[in-house]
Amino acid sequence: MGVQLGELVSRRKISLSDLSGRTIAVDAFNILYQFLSIIRGLDGRSLMDKEGRITSHLSGLLYRNASLVEMGVLPSYVFDGEPPKLKRLEIVRRAEAKRVATVKYEKALAEGRREDVRTYAQATARLTGPMVSDAQRLLSLMGIPWLQAPSEGEAQAAHMAAKRDVYAAASQDYDSILFGAPVLVRNIAITGRRKLPRRNVYVEVEPEVVELDLVLRHLNIDRAGLINLGILIGTDYNPGRIRGMGPKTALKLVSRYKTIQEIRGHLENGGRFTVDPEELVKLFLEPEVTERYELRWVEPDVEGVVGFLCGERAFSEDRVRKALDRMGPGLRRVQGRSTLEKWF
Repeated sequence: MGVQLGELVSRRKISLSDLSGRTIAVDAFNILYQFLSIIRGLDGRSLMDKEGRITSHLSGLLYRNASLVEMGVLPSYVFDGEPPKLKRLEIVRRAEAKRVATVKYEKALAEGRREDVRTYAQATARLTGPMVSDAQRLLSLMGIPWLQAPSEGEAQAAHMAAKRDVYAAASQDYDSILFGAPVLVRNIAITGRRKLPRRNVYVEVEPEVVELDLVLRHLNIDRAGLINLGILIGTDYNPGRIRGMGPKTALKLVSRYKTIQEIRGHLENGGRFTVDPEELVKLFLEPEVTERYELRWVEPDVEGVVGFLCGERAFSEDRVRKALDRMGPGLRRVQGRSTLEKWF
């Protein structure tokens, strides 16, 4: 879900080519869920191999990374570790939402309601341990670095961006800027013309950049105020906004009062938070992260990728080789030296 700051946050549209020469720390779970939700057959089912193993996420990783690297964009992937205890309520909520969506999907499928089938199918996406391991294996074979965060991948990606080890964090959620990412890139996974659910309306999905400094100047608050704003309208750690609390009302409060304690003093019954908001402030300001990571982009192991995707997962060998062929020139063009490892 993520914090719902879209109504207030300033952002600008870009093209993927605008990111050429940039390194990006990608929230891996976020992008994998996008692939699992969107890359499906006409009946709403995930892509699978002959053994019934889901391959939608592998297809997304292969072709999207090939396109990014071809353009000179160098992604690294950050995988979630142990979720914070404060996230337990959201984890339970998501599990129940998937259960309900599965029931609705099966009913729509039985009744032949194709539009509803796709809508509900997207909400049933689940990321399992074996699927994560497959994703990490493919990234390694493609020469793309990945790391395991001690806790939230989004927090780790934001930390890497704040240290300037990468240009930006990439995620669909705005939580990255609460965690301190100076630059957030959205819509990096799926771009192009997309149909809105339950409406005969198509929109063009384009990459966009959110810059923390510009957001703070636009809202006339500091990062602490932005964190308080997120807490008031609801995050993954305190899902559901306070009754009657919209983004604009929340902004007025954080503009007037500097601390979450002051704000609570002006809310009915202290806001009735599901968790201690002071713990949330600390979580965003002092997330659990690691300094132990290495970012090296190397030429893909073509035969290794072919053996995995084509030999084990029934991908088209011709399409896989063509995708991998696109990566080499992009890597060499960005690096501009004979040995990629030396650049990083």
